[in-house]
Amino acid sequence: MADTYCPDCKRSTKEVFDHSAGDTMCSECGLVLESRSIDETSEWRTFANESSDNDPVRVGGPSNPLLSDGGLSTLISSSTSGAGHRSDSLPSSSLGRWQNRGTNSDRSLIIAFRTIAVMADRLGLVATIKDRANEIYKKVEDLKSVKGRNQDAVFAACIYIACRQEDKPRTVKEICSVANGATKKEIGRAKEFIVKQLEIEKGQSMEMGAIHAGDFLRRFCSGLGMNNQAIKAALEAVQKSEELDIRRSPISIAAAVIYMIAQLSNEKKHLKDISLATGVAEGTIKNSYKDLHPYASRIIPSFFAKDEDLKNLGSL
Repeated sequence: MADTYCPDCKRSTKEVFDHSAGDTMCSECGLVLESRSIDETSEWRTFANESSDNDPVRVGGPSNPLLSDGGLSTLISSSTSGAGHRSDSLPSSSLGRWQNRGTNSDRSLIIAFRTIAVMADRLGLVATIKDRANEIYKKVEDLKSVKGRNQDAVFAACIYIACRQEDKPRTVKEICSVANGATKKEIGRAKEFIVKQLEIEKGQSMEMGAIHAGDFLRRFCSGLGMNNQAIKAALEAVQKSEELDIRRSPISIAAAVIYMIAQLSNEKKHLKDISLATGVAEGTIKNSYKDLHPYASRIIPSFFAKDEDLKNLGSL
């Protein structure tokens, strides 16, 4: 209740809001001060009073243009108790089973989108990448070309392609860690298959953003707990390394640069820790480091290491 001036009482009184009628009334004389007010508070998502995780802040999620019904179909709760349940009516669990028996063309898509969302959340991906992965899966699903394939590998491949297209690439090993058991080989085959199918449909090559070592570096450094100055030096070193003719994968170069910066830093990082953080084998890091070591004075920024420090930089 709030204080307001009542023209009938000729004084300030408490007002009462009637939510069912939308009227604001004087608590003293009952005069309607304002009628048909709009209730701007949030509506209930569900009406199951017994639900412990009931969220009263929205009436539902946004429509999904990738689903035929926009994702606005009605789902019947499996609960058999609660307000409004009559003993002479069918239990909601039975109604739910009958609903599931009905033909729902979007059922497989809903499950796929839900699985992709879980994988993306575990990787910490933003919503735009999730949406792009959903779009990619919807296209290959419409082509009826994914039946009989490992679905988890297909979902993971869609996420991998979406990350590349959004210029936020993830390594195959990172994708594999959330792929519910799908192997790197299965994900790689699924990725190649999806790209080929979409290229055939569009009649042109499928564009995916190029991979650079700097795309992975900040995330790897953060995972190792490196300080800001070391991260800044590593980023600059990686950018300069692109001018060199080092025939190594961007991920291997990123791992080698991190190892080089770690040797020059006060906070030493073991090769095994760098291997775990980057997903690059220790032997591969060593070989990439050997290729970069002769150019240390060119790629390591002067603010981070002096010439004397670089001379003492060991070679593996």
